[in-house]
This record gives sequence, C-alpha cells and structure tokens, in this order.
Amino acid sequence: MAKQQPRVDAVIVGLGWTGSIMGMELTDAGLNVLALERGADRSNADFAYPKAADELQYGIRHTMMQKPKQSAVTIRRNLDERALPQRKLGAFLPGDGVGGAGAHWTGVLIRPTPTDLQLKSFADQAFEPGVLQDDMQIQDFGVTWDELEPHFTFFENVCGQSGTTGNLRGETQEGGDPFEGPRSEPYPLPALQDTQNTEMFDKAARQLGYHPFPNPSANVSRAWTNPYGMQLGPCNYCGFCSRYGCVNYSKASPQTCILNALKQRSNFAYRTHANVTRVELAADGKTATGVTYIDENGEEVFQPADMVILASYALNNVRLMLNSGIGQMYDPVSRTGTVGRNYAYQIGGGIHMYFDDIEFNPFATAGATGRMFNDFSPGNFDSASHGFIGGAKMHSSQASGTPIKTPLPKDTPSWGQGYKDALQKYYGHHMKLSMTGSVMSYRTNMLDLDPTWKDPYGMPLLRMTFDWKENELKLSRFMRDRLREIADVLKPDHMEESFQLNGDHFKVTSYVSTHNVGGAVMGTDPSNSALNRYLQSWDVHNVFVPGGNAFPQNFQANPTDLIAALTYWSAKKIKEDYLKNPGPLMSRA
Repeated sequence: MAKQQPRVDAVIVGLGWTGSIMGMELTDAGLNVLALERGADRSNADFAYPKAADELQYGIRHTMMQKPKQSAVTIRRNLDERALPQRKLGAFLPGDGVGGAGAHWTGVLIRPTPTDLQLKSFADQAFEPGVLQDDMQIQDFGVTWDELEPHFTFFENVCGQSGTTGNLRGETQEGGDPFEGPRSEPYPLPALQDTQNTEMFDKAARQLGYHPFPNPSANVSRAWTNPYGMQLGPCNYCGFCSRYGCVNYSKASPQTCILNALKQRSNFAYRTHANVTRVELAADGKTATGVTYIDENGEEVFQPADMVILASYALNNVRLMLNSGIGQMYDPVSRTGTVGRNYAYQIGGGIHMYFDDIEFNPFATAGATGRMFNDFSPGNFDSASHGFIGGAKMHSSQASGTPIKTPLPKDTPSWGQGYKDALQKYYGHHMKLSMTGSVMSYRTNMLDLDPTWKDPYGMPLLRMTFDWKENELKLSRFMRDRLREIADVLKPDHMEESFQLNGDHFKVTSYVSTHNVGGAVMGTDPSNSALNRYLQSWDVHNVFVPGGNAFPQNFQANPTDLIAALTYWSAKKIKEDYLKNPGPLMSRA
C-alpha cells in the first residue's frame, strides 16, 4: 500500500522552466505548493567556477540529460512498423534533474510571429483548397499575439534577454528583425558581441537582400538583476553553453533566474528523486486527487493535492496523461481522441564551410552568438507557389568551440592520427550556414502507449510514430538552395551539405533538436485539443499542462520563449478566475 503524504494546495510535476514559473505564480497567490522532480537536485554550484566545463562529461557523456533507461521512448516511422525502444540518446536530449533542459540549453530566446500563433487561419487565406496534404492537421493556438505579448516581455526580463529590437509598438527599428510582432518594450539588454562568423554572414545575407539581426539571447551581454531580484553576470564568451550549465551565472536558467528566489518562500517545497507515475482521479474521473510517485527508496507514495500541474518535459507530460486516463487516447484511423494527437518536431539542415586562410577563434563565443533572418517565416514569402506551408529561421551561429564536437569533413577518421591531423587543420576554420524549419502536424505523426514495452514500474512506455513528410522535404530543398546562394557569396575553400531531402526518413540516432512538441495541444475545440486555451485539461478541470506539448504544430524557431509566455498566461487565469471558482474555464459546447 502506498504511503500517503499531507495534502497540499498544488503539486507540480517537474521543476524546469514551467515548474519554476508555476511555483512562483501559485505561491504568489498564497497556495501551499510542492514540486516533485524525478532527477537529482542541481544548483549553480554544481557547475560554476572553479569547476571545469568538462566536454567529455557534459558534451559527450550527457551528464545533464535523461538516460534512456530512465525515460525511454519507443519509436517507429509509420503505423505498420513495430516500435523499438530508444537505447541511446540521439535526435533529442531531454534534461535530467532540477532545471531540466533549461539548465543545459543553448540560450536562444526568440518569439514566434503573430502568424505562427494563427497558422490555420493564415493557411485558409493563403492556400487554395486541396493544395496542402490531406493528412495535415494544422490548428491555431487559440491565443493571440496581443494576449501573450505582456508575458513574453515579462519572461524576457526574467532572463535578461539580449538583442536588437526590430518592431517597437508598431515602428520598425534599425538593425532588428523587421518581421517580428510589435513589442511593448525594447530588449532588456543590447545584443552579444559580433564575431568574424557573424560579420561574414551578415554581409552576405544583406548582399542578397535579406534582413539579418543578432540572435535573441538568454546569454546576458551585461550584468542584470531580474524582477525576482536574481542577479546574472555578463557573459565571458567561454564557449560552453549548449549541453552545459553556465560556469559564470550568465546564461538564463531556472537556477540563475527563479529557483533561489522560489526556495526562500515558506509555502514552497520540493522533493527530488520523486518519479511520478500517474495522476490519481476521483471515482467520476473528472477531478484529480493527487499524484502517485516512486521515491528514492523505491517506495510508492501518494501525494494528495487540490490541483495538479504537469510541468515536465513535453513527452513525459503526454505519457502521464495517457497512463492516468486523462482524456481519450488519439486514434489516427478514426481521428478521434485528442491525447497524443499532433506530435511535431523540427527539421534542420546546413552547409559546413571550411576556409583555409580565415581564423574564426571559435573558443571565444556564447551559445547564442550569431545572426539570423526571418525573411522565410510564414507570411513573409510566397511558400504556396513552392508547394509547401511553413518556413525556416536562417542563421549562422558560432555557438561553441569545444574541440571534440568540432565539425570535420565527412571523410575524416573518427580516431587516431588522421583524426588529430584533421582537427589541427580545420579547428578554427569552420563556419556553418543553418536552417531551422517548421514542422506541421499530420494524422499519423502521433504519440500513444506502447503495447509491449514497459518501464521498471510496469507502466507502458510512450510510443512515438514520426517521419518526415513531403511538405517538410519540399521546405528543406527550398531552404537548401537559399543557403547555397549565401555560400556562393562567401566562397569557402571546401563545403559539405547536410539536409533531409527526397525520400529521407527520420533518424533517431542523429541530433536534430530537443524541440519536441505537441501530443497534448491547446485550442478552443475539445474535439481536436486536449487542453483549452488556458492549458487546462478539457476532461479533468484541476489538471493544467504547460509545456511544448501544447503546440498544435511547431514553428521555425526555439520554443522556450513561447512555452514560458503560455505558462504565465495560464497562471494568470488560474489566479484571477480558477482559484475563486474551481471548475472548467471554458465550456465544451
């Protein structure tokens, strides 16, 4: 029989960005809040100076990531294949422990565009009936730019976002992104310093008529004190951001921006090594009574709570809903059910360029160092004439100078003298042109419970069914050609391409991004969304599910800013309305 803990007002599952934000907001409202984190505790002291940024430990052995034995996903490319479990980290790298992926992320902090939030409405206007694939399931988010803008602004102040404003209250600003939605305030801090890489890309892109701007960054360019009183130090361009905790307190993360303030509150507590396995429901199935978790001793514990916030990684949020019977599991044949529907990802690609006589000094950089342009985001160009919907962020980023991960030509030996010779020759002479592309949602790209594979506690693993579709492959071919044009201007001595093209399938072994989204999406129609526009479960009113799982499809950029803004949006509604009168915030009619 499970042990039972004293009741709390709200239990939060996961203590990364969304869990930390919800913790601050709900304790502000006077609630007694408990967070449960299945990984270990992590603080800034775990990786700050004088400790070394060890590439072998963090960049190769993935110390800050979940191991497949903890959170394996089974994967197949279509409904007819038998899914097999992921046994080695590859395409995506979910974070482990307090801070989650927010502790080891690169730090690119960019908003979606207003069009991204209302993509279905855009598609209905821009595309003739029958042009898009029949199995495509595009949806609007159910929330508008104007509703989210104050929450973007607040989170960017929490992070000390560094960059160059492009649209301030409807007025285009020199040097920023002319295609961004109108901001109510400028960036809190100026952009990071340029590099040789950045200047070359900027010049070539402008020569071709594009509008590059500095990457919006959560690696702070100046000292910053945020609204919670947390202090961040200016980035020292050490080159260790993605896959690492920040050694200099300069990268925004739950640890540097929120958690030390949250931990001081008497109505907040957290437990680590607490692996939540299911949300417990009342007899009628319409109200959650709390959660059950396995503690560090392997014992089952029931934690009663009046409200449950699922704030873990997107894939785990969906799995918990499915294993708990919250909502109806999606059926791709009948297109009924909503939990597991509209899983999406991102498509990437790039051109590796090598310059014999240019030294880029890659060791002096920050995770978000670089420039990008959004000329090819939806609505900014005529994608319909090219037969696809979506877009891509085009960028060149000098994100890291770590030697083991230095990109080398494809014919380079993986070990020995040949590898050493190539590393000596090409380190510091490499520059990459990249695209980060949107991915639409489709009938057969989905998440459900695997009928065969289970975790050590007997709970079914999450099964992912996903493959690239022709729309995204068309997008990839189009963007490849645009990057080739930039490469032609730059004239490298040698270059190699890496894109998903004709007939290519999704490969789980090669890293793409940790931007997994969908599966428990938000919306205004309970027939095609698991959550309402306030991230509240349509079926269990005291369960809220903030995270990338809420995206109905994925847009062409990094998701953190949108995830955080949606979390603040949800918390605002909880505080203003739900706590006064607990129940559904929207009618199912």
